[in-house]
Amino acid sequence: MPESDRLSASTPSVDPALQPRLVVTDLDGSLLDHHSYDFSPAAPWLARFKQMGVPVIPVTSKTRAELIPLREALGLTATPFIAENGAVIGLPPGWCHARLDRPGSGRDGVVIKHPGVDIGFILARLKVWRERLDIRFTRMGELSVPEVMELTGLDAVRARDARQREGSEPLLWQDTEAALETFRAALKGDGLQLTQGGRFWHVMGLSADKGNAVEWLVKRFTALRGRTPLSLGLGDGPNDITMLEAVDQAVVIRGCHDLAVEPRNASLYRTDATGPTGWAEGVAYWWGRDDRRLATAEKGDAIVL
Repeated sequence: MPESDRLSASTPSVDPALQPRLVVTDLDGSLLDHHSYDFSPAAPWLARFKQMGVPVIPVTSKTRAELIPLREALGLTATPFIAENGAVIGLPPGWCHARLDRPGSGRDGVVIKHPGVDIGFILARLKVWRERLDIRFTRMGELSVPEVMELTGLDAVRARDARQREGSEPLLWQDTEAALETFRAALKGDGLQLTQGGRFWHVMGLSADKGNAVEWLVKRFTALRGRTPLSLGLGDGPNDITMLEAVDQAVVIRGCHDLAVEPRNASLYRTDATGPTGWAEGVAYWWGRDDRRLATAEKGDAIVL
């Protein structure tokens, strides 16, 4: 029986104003400014959510290693995270199940779940298909730290962290569109997929994406808390689409790109502003001052989830 089935709990319908809440959010170009990583326009909402006990869960293409300092800076060390576009799920102690989760390891102390496939398998198949199809791409692992720094704007420490992959491999595509489609079909036969990010294409298991990871965490929240949360998702890129389709309310943040972001969600808002300013705009649209629960929090009353 799947873990989610063993943990599932039925929950009665509740007043939306009193329903527990959960936020899932992309980072680059959404909660964080794409260039400066500033999040100050969103800081008041983050502080309010912390006061209310509303989990804010980063859902990103970044690695676990990259997320350690970012979670500390954002004040999100007590909430889970989804890394590498859904290939890695990190659970802090408060989100762990005593019978199903082994103690966390590493300096972040989280329990790691891998919904996809082993990184070793991904690298082996990339080597096979590059030779067999005679296609041109460069894996992130083949780039030097200075090259990663130049491509991403990261400093040396963060560039090294970006190369520490656990469940996916980014690559720079250097061939034709036709070759890309042939490559995509070959990967699918191996149980792998290509997901487009801002700068790289990401290779990961077919079952690993942001949406599946979000659904898993919503089920875990429901199992541990006994109530299903009202979920809000915010993102700006094509790799956020599955996440935005997995939530109750969705925000497409205006991006600094021309890529189509068209999630299928009846409760969808598109922002005018970009980055963290757009993030705050989207949260305010769905959960603004007309929401009784948030209004209560603004008055300083305690919120119990």
